[in-house]
Amino acid sequence: MISRRTLLQAGAVSAAALASGLRPARAANAVGVTEAEIKIGQTMPYSGPASAYGVIGKADVAYFKMINEAGGINGRKLNLISLDDGYSPPKTVEQTRRLVEQEQVAFIFNSLGTPSNAAIRPYLTENKVPQLFVATGAAMWNDPKNFPWTIGWQPNYQTEASIFGKHIVATKPGAKIGVLYQNDAFGKDYLTGLKAGLGADHAGLIIKEASYEVSEPTVDSQIVSLQDSGADVLLIAATPKFAAQAIRKTFDIGWTPVRYMTDVSLSIASVMKPAGLEKSKGVITANYGKDPTDARWKDDEGYKGWAAFVAKYLTPADLIDSNAIYGYGVAATMVQVLKQCENDLSRENIMRQAANIKDLELPMLLPGVKINTSPDNFAPIRQEQLESFNGESWSAFGDLLQG
Repeated sequence: MISRRTLLQAGAVSAAALASGLRPARAANAVGVTEAEIKIGQTMPYSGPASAYGVIGKADVAYFKMINEAGGINGRKLNLISLDDGYSPPKTVEQTRRLVEQEQVAFIFNSLGTPSNAAIRPYLTENKVPQLFVATGAAMWNDPKNFPWTIGWQPNYQTEASIFGKHIVATKPGAKIGVLYQNDAFGKDYLTGLKAGLGADHAGLIIKEASYEVSEPTVDSQIVSLQDSGADVLLIAATPKFAAQAIRKTFDIGWTPVRYMTDVSLSIASVMKPAGLEKSKGVITANYGKDPTDARWKDDEGYKGWAAFVAKYLTPADLIDSNAIYGYGVAATMVQVLKQCENDLSRENIMRQAANIKDLELPMLLPGVKINTSPDNFAPIRQEQLESFNGESWSAFGDLLQG
């Protein structure tokens, strides 16, 4: 088990803005809060089949460290306790109970994985512990009526897959579609969304579905079966390890379908390079953030801020890792929520402010993408743009699409 206990700081806000002159609140009735710190809990797959996502936790830690160095939030430092769960839901439950019951954290932040977060949601709901900005785009996180203590962050998987479906109908109406998907709520959301995007008149375009378990060593056999079906379009709804395998295998067996891939695996560092940059050419995804390898952002102020952050707090390899950028953005969102809380850091008010974000723009989001939440909408990011991989970077095409 890898466990990380680090005082964190995160930036994009000046020290003067953070030191707003507000007197520290008395925190006697706020769990996880003292006049000196706010204690935050998180689980991450630092080991196991989804370990490529561990950099998200590392970026969260680094961002909060930056904030702490600038004075914290109203004088309080952010203490993020980030524990390894190996992408195993039973381990997530064990670690989350430790964070809530032993560590007495104020809330759970950005824990990763659809099955992992689904496993802890009932427990956190029952105990009225905020489960904030879960690192998964499953549709289930936007359910404020039944689960008012859980909120997502990234675009909805079903919405993204629906966009893919509409694009396929528009560009290849006679397509024969094969789908590779992870056999859980994450992968099944893509099937649901794809079918919605295709519409009833084109539902028959899907001719083969092949699922995999995260415990499997490879998805090579699934790719071969999808090729054998005669499919000429492939949707890859897989986490980084398996997405890289799927890209590489399609190329190696001489299969040349049009390949669409979930945005959770668009990292050049952890997916496209391991798969092979040449082998990855032509893959289509949807994105809501700036690609750091795209020359058009070279002089962009948001990118410059990101590069400076990486140079000080992370490693050079993290500069082009979209997962690290994800952590940077979601941590900045969390800081905004805590600023909105002012002196009321009760769990109730933290959750209330997370559900009241208005037109928040972040340095590494695409122009025009804004974060909005409300008491009846727990889907913070609802816009994406299609992109194609050119062998070096992602190239955007078309308009910004609203989900």
